[in-house]
Amino acid sequence: MRSAAVVNEQIRAIVVRAQGRPWTVAERALYGLLLEEWAAAVRSEVVEAA
Repeated sequence: MRSAAVVNEQIRAIVVRAQGRPWTVAERALYGLLLEEWAAAVRSEVVEAA
C-alpha cells in the first residue's frame, strides 16, 4: 500500500493538469480510485500510529 502522501501528490497532479477546465470522465474516474486509496492509506497510518 502506498502512503497517503504519495497518493495525495497524484490527486494534486490531476488538479494541476486540469488547469481550471472541467475534468474528463477518465480524470474523474482516476480521482475516485485515488480518493479511495488515499482514505485507506490514512486509516492504515492512523492505526499504525495508535
